[in-house]
Amino acid sequence: MRASHLHCFAASALSLALLATPAAAEPKYDPGASASEIKIGQTVPFSGPASAYSSIGKTQAAYFKMINEQSGINGRKINLIQYDDAYSPPKAVEQVRKLVESDEVLLTFQIVGTPSNAAVQKYLNQKQVPQLFAATGATRFTDPKNFPWTMGYNPNYQSEGRIYGKYILKNYPNAKIGILWQNDDLGRDYVAGIQAGLGDKAATMVVADTSYELADPTVDSQIVKLKSSGADLLFSASTPKFAAQAIKKVADLGWKPVHIVDINATSVGAVLQPAGLDNSKGLISVNYGKDPADPQWKDDAGMKRYLAFMEKYYPEGDKNSNFNTYGYGNAQLMVEVLKRCGDDLTRANVMKQATSLSNIKIDIGLPGMSITTSPTDYRVNKRLQMMKFNGERWELFGPIIEDDVAG
Repeated sequence: MRASHLHCFAASALSLALLATPAAAEPKYDPGASASEIKIGQTVPFSGPASAYSSIGKTQAAYFKMINEQSGINGRKINLIQYDDAYSPPKAVEQVRKLVESDEVLLTFQIVGTPSNAAVQKYLNQKQVPQLFAATGATRFTDPKNFPWTMGYNPNYQSEGRIYGKYILKNYPNAKIGILWQNDDLGRDYVAGIQAGLGDKAATMVVADTSYELADPTVDSQIVKLKSSGADLLFSASTPKFAAQAIKKVADLGWKPVHIVDINATSVGAVLQPAGLDNSKGLISVNYGKDPADPQWKDDAGMKRYLAFMEKYYPEGDKNSNFNTYGYGNAQLMVEVLKRCGDDLTRANVMKQATSLSNIKIDIGLPGMSITTSPTDYRVNKRLQMMKFNGERWELFGPIIEDDVAG
């Protein structure tokens, strides 16, 4: 009798467990997610003054195609919807509204550029749609208190600027600094950063600064002005087209300043080749990713995976372009976040997973670089290393520098 009671109890417990299991594992979906797909949206400057960045979007599309061919994410295919915003804020607003209200994407991913991201940030936060891994390092995109649905991907521009300021103080303490900057959040953040890095020396060391507008055809007049100020160190806080123009004009004028360019302007194919590789020799910047042209990575497993991907999925792309390694790296991170969401594909859970990453390593990250985020620290890339262009490729030097100023 006792045995049969036990048998009945066990059978009942098993029945209850079986009943409970499906309920516990019930998938959760917000708009843009289903049992078969995950809809992601982005705007990219496929045309306009920053069209050099278009290859980022092409690399990401190719990466998600590869993931889909490998059975997707937890059995779901990624549906990446891309629109051209021509690096125009009004166009970005129009296209992002379409992504959210018409296409009903689960999230936006890697909208390219500071102006476009700034134009849609408030809207996406009001709609509670993740603005994930925005392709900008402006400080306003790592502000969880005011914009909890926005996460930038790039190193913080103010932090990068501080690093340059400290580097100049140590290596060129008597420099007369001229600054060229893009008149938007990108340029302003870099200027604020370099001034903070120089500290109380900024007032005497910065002898001139001049801005340009995205609509300007060239920055030739700005470079002439900076040269005439007597500056012997030039810092360009700019985007590819204008950085290339600045490098070329500096050479045309026979000016020989120490020339520091921001991380956005380090592409050999999109910036340094158009400017002239000889003209670009000696440029200084920073990086957090491996350069495919650097022979030290030829046996690196992550680099081998990247090169194999380029060969198969984006053969027409420049495998040595740091725009393409960039697109590959953040697409890989996006996939990691979506995998961690499991069957809870709600916008809230996407943000929860993205803001609780711990020591994530991606294929193209430099040794010693990893990604850690938290609900109070949205910064994805916080470590940088200095580098110098030798006329053919960038060479890393010095230690890895950690950004210790949050926000």
